[in-house]
Amino acid sequence: MGDMTNSDFYTKNQRNDSNHAVGFGCSLMELRSLMELRGTEAVVRIQEDSGGIEGLCQRLKTSPTEGLAGVSTDLDKRREVFGRNLIPPKKPKTFLQLVWEALQDVTLIILEIAALISLGLSFYQPPGEGSESCGTVSAGAEDEGESEAGWIEGAAILLSVVCVVLVTAFNDWSKEKQFRGLQSRIEQEQKFQVVRGSQVIQLPVADIVVGDIAQIKYGDLLPADGILIQGNDLKIDESSLTGESDHVRKSADKDPMLLSGTHVMEGSGRMLVTAVGVNSQTGIIFTLLGAGGEEEEKKEKKVKKQDGAAAMEMQPLKSAEGGEADEKEKKKASVSKKEKSVLQGKLTKLAVQIGKAGLVMSAITVIILVLYFAVDNFVLQKRQWLPECTPIYIQYFVKFFIIGVTVLVVAVPEGLPLAVTISLAYSVKKMMKDNNLVRHLDACETMGNATAICSDKTGTLTTNRMTAVQCFVADVHYKTIPDPGSIPPKTLDTLVNAISLNSAYTTKILPPDKEGGLPKQVGNKTECGLLGLVLDLKRDYQTVRNQIPEEKLYKVYTFNSVRKSMSTVIKLPDGSFRMYSKGASEIILKKCSRILNEVGEPRMFRPRDRDEMVKKVIEPMACDGLRTICVAYRDFPADPEPNWEEENNILTDLTAICVVGIEDPVRPEVPDAILKCQRAGITVRMVTGDNINTARAIAIKCGIIHPGEDFLCIDGKEFNRRIRNEKGEVEQERIDKVWPKLRVLARSSPTDKHTLVKGIIDSTLVDQRQVVAVTGDGTNDGPALKKADVGFAMGIAGTDVAKEASDIILTDDNFSSIVKAVMWGRNVYDSISKFLQFQLTVNVVAVIVAFTGACITQDSPLKAVQMLWVNLIMDTFASLALATEPPTESLLMRKPYGRNKPLISSTMTKNILGHGVYQLIIIFTLLFVGEQIFDIDSGRHAPLHSPPSEHYTIIFNTFVMMQLFNEINARKIHGERNVFDGIFRNPIFCSIVLGTFAIQIVIVQFGGKPFSCSPLDLEKWMWCVFLGLGELVWGQVISTIPNSKLRFLKGAGRLTQKDEMTAEEELNEDQEEIDHAERELRRGQILWFRGLNRIQTQIRVVNAFRSSLYEGLEKPDSRTSIHNFMTHPEFRIEDSTPHIPLIDDTDDEAARKNSTQPSSPNKNNNAIDSGINLTIDTSKSAASSITGSPLHSLETSL
Repeated sequence: MGDMTNSDFYTKNQRNDSNHAVGFGCSLMELRSLMELRGTEAVVRIQEDSGGIEGLCQRLKTSPTEGLAGVSTDLDKRREVFGRNLIPPKKPKTFLQLVWEALQDVTLIILEIAALISLGLSFYQPPGEGSESCGTVSAGAEDEGESEAGWIEGAAILLSVVCVVLVTAFNDWSKEKQFRGLQSRIEQEQKFQVVRGSQVIQLPVADIVVGDIAQIKYGDLLPADGILIQGNDLKIDESSLTGESDHVRKSADKDPMLLSGTHVMEGSGRMLVTAVGVNSQTGIIFTLLGAGGEEEEKKEKKVKKQDGAAAMEMQPLKSAEGGEADEKEKKKASVSKKEKSVLQGKLTKLAVQIGKAGLVMSAITVIILVLYFAVDNFVLQKRQWLPECTPIYIQYFVKFFIIGVTVLVVAVPEGLPLAVTISLAYSVKKMMKDNNLVRHLDACETMGNATAICSDKTGTLTTNRMTAVQCFVADVHYKTIPDPGSIPPKTLDTLVNAISLNSAYTTKILPPDKEGGLPKQVGNKTECGLLGLVLDLKRDYQTVRNQIPEEKLYKVYTFNSVRKSMSTVIKLPDGSFRMYSKGASEIILKKCSRILNEVGEPRMFRPRDRDEMVKKVIEPMACDGLRTICVAYRDFPADPEPNWEEENNILTDLTAICVVGIEDPVRPEVPDAILKCQRAGITVRMVTGDNINTARAIAIKCGIIHPGEDFLCIDGKEFNRRIRNEKGEVEQERIDKVWPKLRVLARSSPTDKHTLVKGIIDSTLVDQRQVVAVTGDGTNDGPALKKADVGFAMGIAGTDVAKEASDIILTDDNFSSIVKAVMWGRNVYDSISKFLQFQLTVNVVAVIVAFTGACITQDSPLKAVQMLWVNLIMDTFASLALATEPPTESLLMRKPYGRNKPLISSTMTKNILGHGVYQLIIIFTLLFVGEQIFDIDSGRHAPLHSPPSEHYTIIFNTFVMMQLFNEINARKIHGERNVFDGIFRNPIFCSIVLGTFAIQIVIVQFGGKPFSCSPLDLEKWMWCVFLGLGELVWGQVISTIPNSKLRFLKGAGRLTQKDEMTAEEELNEDQEEIDHAERELRRGQILWFRGLNRIQTQIRVVNAFRSSLYEGLEKPDSRTSIHNFMTHPEFRIEDSTPHIPLIDDTDDEAARKNSTQPSSPNKNNNAIDSGINLTIDTSKSAASSITGSPLHSLETSL
């Protein structure tokens, strides 16, 4: 894509190129075309155009060492010329679009149509004469002179539909708004180190401009395109742009091009920013994806071909780069990341079940009404269907249809998704205050089911303020930091140089912010601890660094998880080289052959000296919970210059200077938080890179392990030895032997962390699948964070890569915030249950009332509009009221629910049925004998357009009152007695209950015809409220009934394995979602057994035809036989010894199965074998004689 294609696209941005060139020696277009080159051609182009990178810096008016001056006018000019570093987000959906989406709901559409028909017919006046002959139909209506008001019902239905739609749209809109707020919060969090006016400062990513000098280090996500000025051992993961998974080595002379959105996997360096925002590589792709406005129409075609692959790869970057991830995008991302969250799975299933039931009920209602009407009029009274009566009859049919639809509307709990969303959105907002920044909504609820937390040590359980407290130097082990006078001056100098030079120059110790505070540690905390040691020895590291600035360092081997050490080579004045190294003591000491003695001279350091040192110095330090760091050096001759690439030859034969014990104290609030977790049934495991003694000491301080318990503390080596077989493959059954007791995994590599998490999640040892949360801060924690059910990234110490892979960001890096997340997660689950308990009671009652009322009195006691109002309280308001209950500490006193616990517990079922019975008794009493009790006119059998009766108004009012008081009952789902407990902590709940009550008064007193209400006097109101209050009393009665008496309630709403399978398998057809039960079985096997099943069935069918021998055979097995087979193999094998038919179909089945076979992973060979045995078995019994039989061929084809 040369200058030509660009220029027509960017005419807008160019305004007048000459003017820009005046300002800067480089135009936007030149930079863009430069950034499209890679590798050596880029180096050549920079050389030709600018005379190397320094020349480019001059053209951009910046200095490679001091950066921009940071004058605001200059910065603004740069923004104007080269653009800002943000990608304009997609426009949010407007409120009207959301309204339109809400209108797409099927039930609402049906209602609208019905209402329109009803409206149209109400304006049609049949000719006066014929109406007598239409019989009962219109007699009553004419007397009242009320038929003009016929349109009101239709209009009222339309109005209530509008209400429902507006409420839904408003909720969506506020959700979207919160989501955007969250997104911008995440973006503001992302800061980057930039050199301005020779000071290193942290800038929000959006403030970076072209010409800035950015410092990049391990774990960064590059915020803009740039050119490397100077780098140490820099490796970049460009997979997000190119799809290449190998890390790319970058160096200023070979491949200096750094692209935005790529991850720094190791090393460090400085880069000159050359393209930001829409002009960076990521930005260009976003523009293609349509996130960047409309200006790219012309260019689209040309670039599509070339960046197509990249565009596909860029999806995951959405949220990092501040391109607004559309809600749907987000959902897609989270689905691919994890299977449907537990709650969503259960809810979808429940909603579908309820919806089906409602549909059936409403259909039956309509059919009964129509039949009754037809039979009554045309058969019993033998009327003719007269043409002039048609509209009247149709009006009746429309009325019946509307009643049917209302039953459906009430039955379908459309409040469920709403409740979930409200509850999650509310929790997410509140979790911000608890230092949890939630990136994926469902992570919040998954957290409530967590059964295991694998936590890092440094920074999460500890304060991440490293201080050197002990050291071993000049053959003496000092328990406190020694006086500088007691150390030989030569040793001291070497030590100070080794620490000052061999650390990232970005690591500093700054004076405290507040008077009397602790000095501020910037950069790598372990290095800060060592620099602190230099300061304690009354020396200054900055003077040493000033003598040898970063550019003069000859070669740097940066720290990475494989080396576990860092080394820096400097060139001495006489031309020879000296290398300083530091790292984990056991690793460095293995490479030392000498050590500085008490006078500062090197003496021999043999393996047995090392063992003694480990015993006498390192283990005691580690048992005090200290991290031990060894500092060493080595001199190289000037000639011949060593080959720096051969690390193994360089990093040996070192001379040890000292061993430092660095302490990282446990955070004061952690032991308490861990105790809460253990009470809540969550196992906390510590996974750390420290050595085993340090790890164990800290674990005891935190309360992860208690002396005398049966637990495992092992290191990475031992862990791998235990879980891998001879071939070095990880085996699930071996992991199953380790993880239940494992509490501390020390010296672990990122792969170990991932293996452990995967092993726990895939384990089938326990009946509940484990739900695992993981904390991580390093780039290498990415895979484990992704694999876990909930990944927590550290907001302060975490790298951008870790944040990208996580679900929740802990803004204060504190373990106790995780406990808060658990509490909120459980609260979401409970809120949904509360809402369900309330909602289902109303559903059951309203549906039964409408149904029986319609069947017995030809007219639903609750009118369409009233039903819609009830639906509005139940669904929308109740979901708001019950979903926003604040969490209490008591939530942490119970075990997690687990994946296959039914959503509706037996207590809830008891409550639902109990309250349902109460409400039905009251309503039917009122319906059939209400007129005698209150001495009013009966409302039953009222003609078509008769005015509303007091009788039916009382029924409606009582019904709503009972719902209101039952809403208070619904606040408790575990059978607690005191339902008012903590009610005033939830102002939303109180205001909604009172508000609903007020509106109800208005509706009844002034609702009139549209609501089919006639005003009631005070006495009748008192009765309605009294009957409502009965709910609270009845609630107490219900909670005295012990659950054990109600065995039959156990199964309601349960996701059993079997259910889960069949429901999920239907899902599987369209979305590749593998349920856990299926995951264990793996597709290959399933096909196996399904195939066998099919053969079996066909065999049986044929045999049944061939002879009546098999009358006793049971029905062909259902799908679930796979499970039966897995659970009782012996039983299934008996069962499936078919006698061989002659079906050729099986051959092709076998072939089909054969083709899918390889897809099943090796692990499952055992299952496949059992399959084979099974077939061999059968052929022995029956087919030994018929070698050509299909089953035989199946066996051989395998």
